[in-house]
Amino acid sequence: MDLLAIRARLQAVMQPDPHAEEGRYQIRSLYFDSMGDRALREKLDGVNEREKFRIRCYNFDPSVIHLEKKSKRNGLCGKLSAELTEEETRNIIAGELGWMAEAEAPLVRELYCKMQTLGLRPKTIVDYTREPYVYAPGNVRVTFDYDIRTGLADTDFLNPDCVTIPAGDAPIILEVKWDAYLPDIIRDAVQTPGCRAGAFSKYAQCRIYG
Repeated sequence: MDLLAIRARLQAVMQPDPHAEEGRYQIRSLYFDSMGDRALREKLDGVNEREKFRIRCYNFDPSVIHLEKKSKRNGLCGKLSAELTEEETRNIIAGELGWMAEAEAPLVRELYCKMQTLGLRPKTIVDYTREPYVYAPGNVRVTFDYDIRTGLADTDFLNPDCVTIPAGDAPIILEVKWDAYLPDIIRDAVQTPGCRAGAFSKYAQCRIYG
């Protein structure tokens, strides 16, 4: 009911993201972690400085694949990104890593270093649907993320038919992002009585089964 109410208000003042098909798109991420689940444990323990690596594509399209590193420090988030080809992605998943040491993108070389020293490996697939809205003043972007699904131990990232299952009783995630300022009309539109902002990790949610 919260989704329906906020969606109706947003549609009155915002535009659907022009990159979305019929107002939404599918996101698939492949997260990396160590043998001891360092990234997961740091998230659950609330470690102040932490990072996660993931590979991401949209609508199961292998022509555009991104390697991303999300970092968090003192509550502030940052993200670095580099493009991967389909062949490079398959090599990483298969453990064929030698080429990464000489890769042009610094982020690829960094992942290679941490795969060698920290034992990072592909851990699980995270699938979900994103419904995005945009508002030009303030460069505001509001998204709903729902139908979060886990691939369990499956890392067949480029297979659109790999089996995923609902990640427990995962909530609908509302995110609001802006640049210089957040217009009051958007601030008011996303308010919901009884709800407050909080952190949520899709990766941690998708590890609930192990």
